Amino acid sequence: MKHPLKSVTWLHENIENSELIILDVSSSKQNIVIPRAKYFDLSNKFSDTSSSFPNTFPLVEQFESESRNLGINSTSQIIIYDSKGIYFSPRVWWMYKTMGHENVFVLNGGLPEWINHDFETDSEYSTLNNHGTFKAILHSTKLYSYKDIIRNINTKKFQLIDARSEGRFSGKSPEPREGLKSGNIPNSINLPYERLLSDGKYKSKKEIELIFNTTFKSNKPLVFSCGSGVTACIVLLASEMILDNETGVYDGSWTEYASLNQNIHKES
Repeated sequence: MKHPLKSVTWLHENIENSELIILDVSSSKQNIVIPRAKYFDLSNKFSDTSSSFPNTFPLVEQFESESRNLGINSTSQIIIYDSKGIYFSPRVWWMYKTMGHENVFVLNGGLPEWINHDFETDSEYSTLNNHGTFKAILHSTKLYSYKDIIRNINTKKFQLIDARSEGRFSGKSPEPREGLKSGNIPNSINLPYERLLSDGKYKSKKEIELIFNTTFKSNKPLVFSCGSGVTACIVLLASEMILDNETGVYDGSWTEYASLNQNIHKES
């Protein structure tokens, strides 16, 4: 398995590679961008906007078409970054992996780390519009549904890991989505994504290993959840740096579960 992270130094040294596609996956367009970067519109072009839940995984045809519009080929090496350092980028990394593209990496530290190194920036995104040949092949085993989650409460075939804050998980802090109860899915384990990051970058493999070892031990498949399926991928990516377990994401995450299920568990 390829290591999922690339450093800003590596990108600076390889930025002229013609096979390289650089995607800015920030929540909105930026006026400071890494040279050659294209904007990846996660909320609108790469989500199923017909869903009542945010950031829903898109249709295969939609993902393939929009990727081709960004000039992505099946041979492309994709580097993903965002303006927060590490936030949306692991979600998009996981999406490409789930769509069968292995040559994809997250820029550790993202745009802030690039700027900290005083590397050159542009004020506009790349306008190169070569139509790509990207082919999406969905690996559906990486996607988990509400029915899968409900069934697993009894079968315990996989370990569910919740990336939200301890307060939201325990039910002591409110959810940011109005009208949504906080709490947790039965038999899930809490591992807040912030614990794996330091200054907008992933902690070392040794530190991540210690965090996982002190949180749980399981050889079962690991399924990750959060509020809407974004920060779950931060923890999933970290797990793939150190573990061999099969992994997946509960795409609807807590927003879907709490909307559809009245049996909300809270810690006393």
